[in-house]
Formats: sequence, C-alpha cells, structure tokens
Amino acid sequence: MMSNRGISLLALAAVLGMSGGAQASAAQTNVAGQVRYDIASGDLRSAISQFSQASGLQVVVAPKAVSGRHTAGLRGSFAPRDALDHLLRGTGLTASFQNGVAVLKPAPVAAASHARPVQLVAARNDAPAPSADTPEDPDAAPQITVTGFRHSLTVAQDFKRHAVGAEDDIVASDIAAFPDLNLAESLQRVAGITITRDSGEGRQIALRGLGADFTRTQLNGMEVLGNTASGMDNRGGVSRSRSFDYSLFASELFSRVAVQKSFSAEQDEGGIAGTVQLTSAKPFDVGDKFIVSAKGQTNTNTTGVTPRVVGLASHRWGDLAALVSVAYSQIRSNEFGYRNWGWGLTKYNAANIGPNIDAATRSALLNGVWAPTAESPSSWYTDRKRLGITSSLQYHPGKDFKLDVDFLYGRLWDHRDDYAIASAGTNALTGSPIGGTQVIQSAVVDNTNTLRAASYTGIDQRSEHHVIENHTNFYQGVANLSWNVTDRLTINALGGYEESDFAQPVFDKVFMELKNTAFSFDTRPTIPFNTYGKDLTDPNNWALQRLDTQENAITNKYANGKLDGAYKLSDTLTFKAGGEFKHFTNSGYQYNNKVFHNVPNDVAIPNNLKQTVAPQTQIQYIVGNVDGVYNYIGDPRDLNASYLQAGSDYRVDEKTWAGFAQVDLDTMLGDMRLRANAGLRYYSTDLTSSGHLATTGGLVPVSIRNNSNGWLPAANVALDVTKALVLRLSASRNVNRPALGDLAAAGSITTRPNGGSASFGNPFLKPYKATSIEGSVEYYMDQSGIASLGFFYKHMDSFISSATTQIPYSQTGLPLSLLIQGEDGNTLFDVSQPVNGAGANIKGLEAAFQHDFTFLPGPLKHLGMVANGTWFDGHQTAYYSNVPKVIQLPNLSKWAANVTLYYENKLWGARISDAYRSRYLIGAGTAIDNSGDAIEGSHNVDFQAHVNIRRGMRLIAEGINLTNQPIVQSVGPNRKEVYTTSGRTFTFGFSAEF
Repeated sequence: MMSNRGISLLALAAVLGMSGGAQASAAQTNVAGQVRYDIASGDLRSAISQFSQASGLQVVVAPKAVSGRHTAGLRGSFAPRDALDHLLRGTGLTASFQNGVAVLKPAPVAAASHARPVQLVAARNDAPAPSADTPEDPDAAPQITVTGFRHSLTVAQDFKRHAVGAEDDIVASDIAAFPDLNLAESLQRVAGITITRDSGEGRQIALRGLGADFTRTQLNGMEVLGNTASGMDNRGGVSRSRSFDYSLFASELFSRVAVQKSFSAEQDEGGIAGTVQLTSAKPFDVGDKFIVSAKGQTNTNTTGVTPRVVGLASHRWGDLAALVSVAYSQIRSNEFGYRNWGWGLTKYNAANIGPNIDAATRSALLNGVWAPTAESPSSWYTDRKRLGITSSLQYHPGKDFKLDVDFLYGRLWDHRDDYAIASAGTNALTGSPIGGTQVIQSAVVDNTNTLRAASYTGIDQRSEHHVIENHTNFYQGVANLSWNVTDRLTINALGGYEESDFAQPVFDKVFMELKNTAFSFDTRPTIPFNTYGKDLTDPNNWALQRLDTQENAITNKYANGKLDGAYKLSDTLTFKAGGEFKHFTNSGYQYNNKVFHNVPNDVAIPNNLKQTVAPQTQIQYIVGNVDGVYNYIGDPRDLNASYLQAGSDYRVDEKTWAGFAQVDLDTMLGDMRLRANAGLRYYSTDLTSSGHLATTGGLVPVSIRNNSNGWLPAANVALDVTKALVLRLSASRNVNRPALGDLAAAGSITTRPNGGSASFGNPFLKPYKATSIEGSVEYYMDQSGIASLGFFYKHMDSFISSATTQIPYSQTGLPLSLLIQGEDGNTLFDVSQPVNGAGANIKGLEAAFQHDFTFLPGPLKHLGMVANGTWFDGHQTAYYSNVPKVIQLPNLSKWAANVTLYYENKLWGARISDAYRSRYLIGAGTAIDNSGDAIEGSHNVDFQAHVNIRRGMRLIAEGINLTNQPIVQSVGPNRKEVYTTSGRTFTFGFSAEF
C-alpha cells in the first residue's frame, strides 16, 4: 500500500509543467482555445515543461516514461489538446484528460506487433547524425532522422489531422524552399486539384471539378486577385476574372498553403469549390536567420541561362521580430506548334470546287462541312521577370497578445514575341461561303462531316509578328491581431488593403501577305502540318497588309476589415461571433486601332524591314519587323480614349457586409474525441455595375445597381475514433459571385421600329448558390503516413450560361432615354447576355495515400511515396440557337491522379512526380454538333534533387515537364485546334543558411 502510494506521489511530483503548469488550476485551464507554441525539437521532458508553461495545463507522467525520449518540436497556434498530441507523436506515449489534467501513459501496442515506437529527433535537412561514441540505450526506440521534404509532409499531415473540416496542406520543405518552382505546380499534387498551363508554367487551378472563378484565394487572411495575360488568344488573352493567377508570385515567398475544401460560418463567404490560404514566412517561426539561394534556369525551347535568386533575413528582439524576403526570377519560354482559330461550318461556292472532287464530296462542300479556320503554325516566345518582396513584423508580448503586420509587393513583367502564318489573307479559308480565287482540289471528308485534309490553289497566306509588353503590380498590407482579454474571451481583428494593377501598353501586330499560292493541310496526324507552293522565306513574295495596335489596363482594389470574438463557455464549448466589411472594385478598358493597308493593294515595304521567325518554330516564313514597319508607315502606337473598344470600359463595385455566429465543440465521447463547429453566416452585397453602351448615336454611359443577400448555414464534425482513425462529415450552404465580365453593364444596343437588340453583361445575375455535403475516412500511420478516402456532393441552384431571350425593354435595366420614338418599356428586345440557367450537380471521390517506407531494410528505408486519385462528375446545360444540350462542366476532368516517389537521407534527397488529368472543357463550342471545346488529357513529370554539402548549405537541381508534354486542344468529334509544346525547364543552384 505504501509502495503504491510512493509511486503515485513520484508520478505526481514528476509533473513536467512544474515550472509553470502547476500554477494553473484545472478550472482555469483552457484545453480548446488556441495557444501559440515555439518548442524546438529535442528532449521530451524539456518540451513538455515548455508546453505546460505556455498552455497552463498540468501534465502528469512517471519520470521513467519520458527518460531518453525525444520530440520533433512544435511551432504555431494550436489548441492544447492538439499541441500535446503533436508533441507526443512517435514517442510511444499517449495523453488522456481527466478534470483538466493531462495524464501521459505508454500507448497501447497490438499484441502481434513487436515494433518499437519511432522517435523524431530532428526536423532539419542538415541535422547531424548521432555520434558513434554515444552510448546506446537498449530500451530506447530506434531513431529516424526526418529530413526536408519528408518532414514537410509530416507537418502538413498534422495540419490536416487537427483541422475540423476537410483540409489539405503544403508546407515548405525548408525556409524559402517551397517544393516546386510555382505554387500552381505544387497545388496540383493535392487531391481534387488540377491546373491549367501557359508559357510553360502552371497558372490557375480547378478545385473539385470547378474552375478558377469558383476557388477563393487568400493571402495572410485576406482575399487576393491578380490579373495577367496569355499570349495565345485561344486561351483568352488578357485575364479579367475573379480567378487568381498563381504565376504572379514566386513560390519561395510562402511557407504554407492550406486548401480548405469545406466551409464554416466563420470563413468568408464565396469560393464554392473551396479556399486556398497562402501564408508568407513569419519571423517567430523562422528565428534568427539569413538565407540566400541562387539558381540558374534554362528551357530547352530557348537559349541561355536566366537567374532565380532569393534572400531572406529574420531577427527577433525579445517580444518583437521582423523578417524581410526578396525573390527575383527570369525565365524564357517558347511555346510553339500548330493551331487554328476554331472549326466553322463552311460552305463552298460551286466555282471554288475543283474538277477532281467526287460527287459525294462536292455535295458535302456545297451544303457545308466542318472545316478548320486559318490553319496556322505559330510560336509564342515569352521573356518573363518576377519580383516579390515580403516584410513581416510580429509583436508578441507573451501568449495573450499578438500583432502581426505583413506587407507584400509583387511585380510580373512579360515581354512577348508571337509569330504565326495562316491561310487568312485576302483569299482566305476563314469565311463561309468560300468565294474568290480559292479552288479546293482534293478533300477528305469523314462520316462526321469534317474536312480532315484538303489541298488548294489560289490561296493568300498572312503572317503575323506580334510584340507585347505588359506588367502587373500587386500591393498588400494586412494586420492581424489576437488578444486573450481573459482566460475565456479572445478578440481577433484584421484590417487590410490591396491593389493589383495590370497594364499592357504595348500590343502591336504587323500582318504581311503572300498572294496566290498552292496550299494544303492535314489535321489527321498527331501534329497537323501544312505544305505551301511558294518559298515562304523569300522576302520578295511578301507585302504589308495590316497593322493592329491595342492597349489594356485593369485595376482591382480590395479593402477589408474583420472583428470577431471567441468566448469559452466551458472546457468543451466555445462561442464565436463577428462581423466583416469588404469593398471590392474592378475597372479597366481596352483601346484598339486596326488599319488596313491592302486597298487597293498591299503596301510594298523595303526588304530590310522583313525577317524570319526568331525563336524555334514548326516552319520558317517572313514576318515584318514591328518597330521598323511602324516607324516606316507612321501609324499611331500610343492610343487614347478615342480608340476605346465599346463594352470594354466597365466597372464593377461591390460592398459587402457580413456577420456570423458559430459554436465550437471539443469533447470526449467515451474514448473518442469529438470536434465540431456549427454556425450561420449572413451576407449582403451591394453591386454597382457601370460602363458605356455602344449605340447608333455613340457611346452612352449607364449605371445599374443590384443587391444580393442570404443566410449560409454550415456544420463540420471530426470524430477521432482512435488515435489513428478520423471520420469527418460536413454540410454547408455557400455562394459564388458571378464572373466580372458577366456582371458588366457595358455592351451594345441597336434600335429599330417596334423593337431592337442588345448584347451586354447582366448585373441582375444572382450569385451561384450551392448546397454541399462531404465526408472522409482518414487513417494516420503515426509519423509514417496517411491513407484517406473522401466523397463530396454539391448541388448548384443555377449555373450561369449565355442565352438570347426576348424580353420587355424595362427588364433590361437600361434607361428609357436610349429608346427611339414610338418605343417604351413594354417594347420587346432581343437580348443576348449571361443568364441564371439550369442548375448543376457535382460529385466526386478522392483517395490519398502517403507513406514512408521505414519498414524496408538498409538504405531503402529512406524511400517514400505520395499518391492520390480523384473522380469527378458534373454537367451543365448549354444552349445552341436556343436548343439545349447537356455537356460536361468547364474545367472538370473526370479523372486526375498524382504520384510522387521520394528518397531522402541526411546527405541527399530526390523526388520525381507525375501529375495526370483527363480531358476537360474550356468552352461550350459553337454549335450543337460542334460542342465541347476541350484540352486533352495530359501527364506532367517533374523532379527535384539536392545534396547537403555542409551544415546549412545544399546544391539543388530541378526539372519541370521532363517529357515535354504537349498541350492539345480540340472541339467537337476530335477536331484538333492546338498542338504545342513549351519545352523542359531545368534549374541548378545552391541555398545557404546562416
């Protein structure tokens, strides 16, 4: 009896929080509220003492149970339960809570298992190996040094495990060392995410089958939006949308990306697909460090080596810490191949059909065949520079008050040289009917009424040389405050402002023309090809046809303020409430000037103003030197408002007030831990859409106001059935505001007696609204990995599509002053605009697996694998001349998969990844039998390798798109539009930490 009492007293005396943890009574202990920890890896006894001091939680454990054990440490804000679970992972100990006291005991081991628990003794790439002279403890567990990439997976796994809703995380493998060259390239490794590419880089993401407009991106807690441009008009040119372009920022500026797939009431409304949270580096996390990284970057489709450099400095002065990071890179890319402008139903006049065409083919040509428009070998050369600067200031005077102030500046420059040759001259293959000097001499028309190959005489070819210069400036300043007013009440506040300015001051095109040549095309091979009857490289065959100039500008502005509080009702229940104001504006314009120099004939220019294609290309041909030709001709290149393109100068202004109330639960159901939240959010958005309408009398200003509002309930549940098994279930209601172009009041109107027609956006569109339900089963294999299986289902009340409808003029929202005599609000108008169409259902399955192969013998134990696969299904109704057809949702790939195999020890590491996505639509197509403009399925293979040459210093090699995967675009029944490749990108360099 005395012996048992002595052991019990000994255990109680070994409370490892004796320096601070015992000062708090059980009644005062907050076991669910967030507390910030900064505990280094090392001795478990010391770590638990620090934990107890920070949390105020009593920890009881026998001294022998912690002797010789180590922990990987802990940094960040966690509820004490989660923090203790994290500290104990891999130590062989487990915690139970009794009346606010944590009791540590050896974790139960299955009777059939004789494996010892794994101890994480390091979390750095350059951690020294144990000394050979260190005596071995026969009772100690085997130690495995966790290095960079593997450790980043472990930390990301912890974030996922401790979230209540569905979440996936990516964590930098080291400071200023995100796993990929581009954030989008990293995000494609997350289950449910696929990306689009342009100029050799990932740009935008689709999450769970919904496109980039449906995914909200936040930076340091505040929503972000930045516009850029694509060089290829098949991909939309200048981007003016709600989608975020991840090519805007260097990946080294960020320490963590969290993909929140489920919605809770405390989150900002919007982003039906989910929210991507970007977090820049913070000085309290980094500590006193100076880091530099320098790499050379090259692409196989270009020449030369370009720089990629990063510098970071961080320092802490007691309660104050500051960090500055700078990242600069330059990359040259050249995407080239074959494309056309689309496929149109093309009719031929009888005089344009040659005598060798058989009767059946002649009949098809007369009645109309689906033919490619302007078959065009093309090249898009880009010289891109990217600069990012972050600064972070943190003031943390103890655990009760925290103030973080973050600034980010980003600038992206693009210089583009684009080249193309197309059968788009005066006698072209771009219209219907074909009439002129063109004569089709042979034709292959298949059973889908598609002209797959043909040869001609009398064709005029047109070449293009296109020079573009644009840039995007991004600015953000945001402050986050957290104040534990009492043991029960915490106040959080955010205030921030950001601005994104896109300008494209240079957009100049020179069109040259070669007259009267034989020409043929064949779209049946993997890479379509053309043949020509004249020498395309002879400058004497070419003259000036046309000059085009354009200027663009887009400005986005966000102002954001949030205030919320959390009050702890009990050890298990917390009540949260708060409010938010957001003011968002988007404005822009486009100026155009097109001057034809072919009337009555093409203008002759000196041969020294002509050149061949400079970058790598499918074929060579003559183009005009842009600067030389413009200087010679004298057409204006600096445009003003008199060149405004009607409908482009619209402005969208949104002011949103929102509030929420939510209850958080953290309790035990027997031996199972239950975490949950349930709440309700209300939002009200006032929209003002303004612009100019193009009328027969000129441009007329117009401004339209609208309001949308609603209640959004949400609930999320996570049940820790065991330490290893977590079940999740979520249900919510969320909204997504319509695309900016769809909300534009600008457009054009034509009046006629007793009616008229109008084409514009629709400021009266209702937001997308979706009801979502999702769940998952997650099995955590301690530090070794995770296996999970999840499902989701979203029902969207309506899906916006374009339609032409006949409605009373009063329902257009336009002023009566635009009407002519004899018309009033009841006059019927044909209005073409986006509308709230039929709803859509999206469903999917996600499976993920990550495992370290520590069970393998010898060096093979350093191997590991990350893999995931997704299946999605979702459809929309598209209208073709008012005839409906159900097609796949845009940006939805039915199947997607990612696999990464990695190897990492204390000296070196390497990984290789394959990302696959199946075919997906980017547009509806032009007609019901030409529906579905799509990007074909693709595999993208990347690799990374490093060698630690000394403590804190490593050599690095990386490769993107090792197989030079082509981008293939087609429409309808396999009518190929684009086949291009962008080359392989490689980087070589080093990083050093001091």
